[in-house]
Amino acid sequence: ENTPKIAFDNVSFSYGGGDDELSKISFEIKRGSTVGIIGGTGSGKSTLINLIPRFYDVTQGSVEVDGRNVKDYSFKQLRKQIGIVPQQSILFKGTIRDNMKWENPDLSDEDIITALKNAQAYEFVSKLPMGLDSHVEQGGKNFSGGQRQRLCIARAIAAQPKVLILDDSFSALDFATDAALRKALSQYTHEMTVIIVTQRCSTIMNSDLILVLDDGMLAGKGTHKELLKNCETYKEICLSQLSKSEVEV
Repeated sequence: ENTPKIAFDNVSFSYGGGDDELSKISFEIKRGSTVGIIGGTGSGKSTLINLIPRFYDVTQGSVEVDGRNVKDYSFKQLRKQIGIVPQQSILFKGTIRDNMKWENPDLSDEDIITALKNAQAYEFVSKLPMGLDSHVEQGGKNFSGGQRQRLCIARAIAAQPKVLILDDSFSALDFATDAALRKALSQYTHEMTVIIVTQRCSTIMNSDLILVLDDGMLAGKGTHKELLKNCETYKEICLSQLSKSEVEV
């Protein structure tokens, strides 16, 4: 299929008629690819991804999933395809198993363990005296920030969405866990289209496509190598975080 999994065509968006939060954004995402979205705080990254499951509707232009305008799907049809792990990792009161079955009550323990392993969460879950039956407090307060993020990522991938959106959900992870998680995701989710929103360039350097947002505009799109050549904004972000030799891998 040559139809892109997701396409933005000249998309602008503003909250209630104010200034544009996003302005004239166009790009295509191939199915099964991994896409990084990077930009400073307030550049519009979260707003952009919230248009895909229609948490907001575009003010201008169109967003398509599988060649169909998102407005032509029912909310249920659309959101069934999309798994989102938000910045604030929210877990529900109950057990780890209950949390993992949130989207799909029929998941076997085997499926749950696979998802936990891929999300780099099984190591700590397996050490808990009650394992999958371990208690989760409201909001997951009895787990660390990094553990909560990994459990939320596991819950999202357990549901096997067609599109997995990770909205700054690696922020509490150390670099080694971040790297291991990305490696596992790329092996496990070859059918899944993965979108990673981040402020860390090391998290997305190997993505098939990187979108660079700057003040609601698309400042660049391409691979890491291409953007280093032709996108000043991207180059600046990378060099502010990594040494020149790490950037020019």
